[in-house]
Amino acid sequence: MTVTTGPGNTGGTEEGSGARQPGGPSGTAPAPSAGSQGERPAHRPLPVRLLRRPELGAVVGAVALFVFFSLIADSFLRTSSLSTVLYFSSTIGIMAVPVALLMIGGEFDLSTGVMVTSSALVSSMFSYQMTANTWVGVGVSLLVTLAIGFFNGFMLTRTKLPSFIITLATFLMLTGLNLGLTKLISGTVATKSISDMEGFDSARAVFASSVTIGGAHLQITVLWWLLLVAVATWILLRTRAGNWIFAVGGGVDAARAVGVPVARTKIGLYLGVAFAAWISGQHLLFNYDTVQSSEGVGNELIYIAAAVIGGCLLTGGYGSAIGAAVGALIFGMANKGIVYAQWNPDWFKFFLGAMLLLATLLNAWIRKRAEATR
Repeated sequence: MTVTTGPGNTGGTEEGSGARQPGGPSGTAPAPSAGSQGERPAHRPLPVRLLRRPELGAVVGAVALFVFFSLIADSFLRTSSLSTVLYFSSTIGIMAVPVALLMIGGEFDLSTGVMVTSSALVSSMFSYQMTANTWVGVGVSLLVTLAIGFFNGFMLTRTKLPSFIITLATFLMLTGLNLGLTKLISGTVATKSISDMEGFDSARAVFASSVTIGGAHLQITVLWWLLLVAVATWILLRTRAGNWIFAVGGGVDAARAVGVPVARTKIGLYLGVAFAAWISGQHLLFNYDTVQSSEGVGNELIYIAAAVIGGCLLTGGYGSAIGAAVGALIFGMANKGIVYAQWNPDWFKFFLGAMLLLATLLNAWIRKRAEATR
């Protein structure tokens, strides 16, 4: 049986074309790809292949933005400036990539921003209150954060409620817990410094250090970001799980009909988001020593916006991890480019809103052109 996975199948092959078939459970053979059915030529022209890539619009926008700020801001092309742009982009991109996979699977997560803060708070307060090695707090934080992700996925698959409602509820609960428990335990809205505790230096080296590459000082979050992009891209394009993600995003009923484990796939996607939130939370903690309990509110919209700018559809079944990474890079260039151009930073949010709208329109136009070439 052949399943149409919706528009997401354009992101499911190396060329971004051809239907991707979910592999199904063990023993189920994948259906033959569309390219093997003789319906289309084996090799398409390069422009046609590019039009079918979800991230094309984001790449065009990123290049245009880079050229723009290079021309109007003399300091933009300095090595230190580009390092700063990459750092800011990485703090968004670490979360935008798994959020993009979740959106390809047809779901949202509105709790990501405060989940990052929750991860940092658990590490800090557990280590401080228990006078334990910092790495113990980091491990406990990982378990707690994954439990939050599992809760979101489990509630979604069991209740059949929209992910918007489930994760909005999680967002509100975590916001209250972050503030209430922090004040109850530490007496203030911020955690105590753990910079003098055992294991802090080694943990900082993993989550908040910097490396020198080619004379440029890069924060280690840039490496985490690139690693997540590589792993996510490999999962989407080279594994059975990637087939499942596109399938459930393109049509749950059709995916389930051929044996795709819909519940397991969606829970796995939420666990992936939680893991990325744990990484971001540890960076937040070890970069600043303390954590404000109110941090992270509103960041969930930035992660979603980066994924949308990168080519993900709000309806699911279409997108790429690379596109989400480019979307995060656009955010980083816009945020720091405005500063280097010496513009009033108060206009930043307006600039981002306009950029989001233009990117969405461009992506829609590219999709129509790609469909016209079929």
